[in-house]
Amino acid sequence: MRHRFIAFLTFCMAAIGLFAQSGQTAQWRYIENYKDMAVDQMQRHRIPASITLAQGLCESGAGQSRLVREAHNHFGIKVGMNWTGPYIVMSDDRPDDRFRKYRTDDESYEDHSKFLVNSPRYRSLFNLKITDYKGWAHGLKKAGYATNPRYAEMLIGVIERYNLQQFDSYIQGRHHARSKNRQAAEVESDFFARHIVYKINRNYMIIAVKGDTWETVSRETGVSVRKLLKYNERPKNSPLNMGDIVYLQKKRSKADKAFKGVPHVVQPGESLYDIAQRYAIRLKSIYTLNALSPDYTPQVGDLIWLR
Repeated sequence: MRHRFIAFLTFCMAAIGLFAQSGQTAQWRYIENYKDMAVDQMQRHRIPASITLAQGLCESGAGQSRLVREAHNHFGIKVGMNWTGPYIVMSDDRPDDRFRKYRTDDESYEDHSKFLVNSPRYRSLFNLKITDYKGWAHGLKKAGYATNPRYAEMLIGVIERYNLQQFDSYIQGRHHARSKNRQAAEVESDFFARHIVYKINRNYMIIAVKGDTWETVSRETGVSVRKLLKYNERPKNSPLNMGDIVYLQKKRSKADKAFKGVPHVVQPGESLYDIAQRYAIRLKSIYTLNALSPDYTPQVGDLIWLR
């Protein structure tokens, strides 16, 4: 268990450090590197390239996730009953979930297409026009591709911020989308160019960067200010500071299953709220799980149980 705990802390620290990098370009690099694969899949399987790219961006953390680095798995597809190839073990719904491992990125993109094509629950999506990315986004959510209630809006937001819909008009190597280059897209909104959406404890979050406010995050993500404050357990008129973790849906009552029997060790200057945000669990749950009194003040070295 301890190696999972250390790995998770390393991930959190890396995620928190990413916002400080000048000119967040991971998303643009991902699009440039994989747009041709997405178009190729669209031409062969009739899945909008914009949808494939947006899912790849969200599910892989713009290509920076462990699944991509170690398994070329861009879409978080698990082993399933029909998979006979290699896999890697990671904590997700279960601490020992098995995810498909591919030899190349192309294999991941091809398997993603086959996953949609061969599943009856996604069959109706192929009746939509290839340019109907909004219909595809809502259809994927309705069919159960992801549990996040804002999954469709997230995909649509990513597609429109990066003008990914232009790739849906590629025909035999040519595209006829209206002219809208990267610079124009950045002028329209650079929110998703400056933020990577992370997934912790089955909850999506971003890390606030300079210039962010609750209002700007709300406008760009479609989550109301009231809900953002509620999800992040912040009082009304609370300022949003650079480096703050911002969850886009309600946090859970327990941490990931990987932390069963593995407590958090309080670090210098750390509050219970900091711990709650780090593990995507509600603050009141920490008090309940640890039978803490309302006036408890954490001390360095204290053990805080997370589930």
